[in-house]
Amino acid sequence: MSTRPTTRPGGRSARVQQSVHDAARDLVAERGREGLTVPMIAARAGVTPSTVYRRWGDLQELLADVAIAHLRPDGPPDDLGSLRDDLDAWAELFLDEMASPPGRAYVRDALSGDPDGRNAGQCSAYAAEQLTVILERAVGRGEEAPGLEDTMDALVAPMMYRILFRPGALTADYARGLVDALLAR
Repeated sequence: MSTRPTTRPGGRSARVQQSVHDAARDLVAERGREGLTVPMIAARAGVTPSTVYRRWGDLQELLADVAIAHLRPDGPPDDLGSLRDDLDAWAELFLDEMASPPGRAYVRDALSGDPDGRNAGQCSAYAAEQLTVILERAVGRGEEAPGLEDTMDALVAPMMYRILFRPGALTADYARGLVDALLAR
């Protein structure tokens, strides 16, 4: 992501960002990443290429920004009434989304346009926010819950390692097994 601050969080700036993000996602879906250019995205978005370069710097930073926006959760995790059920559901959904071909592509885009580690930190923060909600709900119900860092290390870290470096059949059983191991500690 570009480190340049935006002057306005809404209004025209937000519309430009949305139209450029939409154009980038649509073109990637239609044509793939090969041969994709900033001028193509700008033309589809109805802006000049200089607008894209000024805001994002280059194609990779733009694709990273699109990926980060896509990876942001839409809302809080479901409350299914128990820590185990909440963690099982969250872990299965997280694994399903991140291990899917589009999810893997978004993760790769987020990380490859990330020279200073900010995008990786943002992705980690999204997962931590979701897990914090789950853990705090459990404590509020009187359940014993592991700490956030233990949960991140037991669930997110192994899933992301497998998604990035050992792709293959990652199943809901794998995700539930990680939850079982975490809660057995």
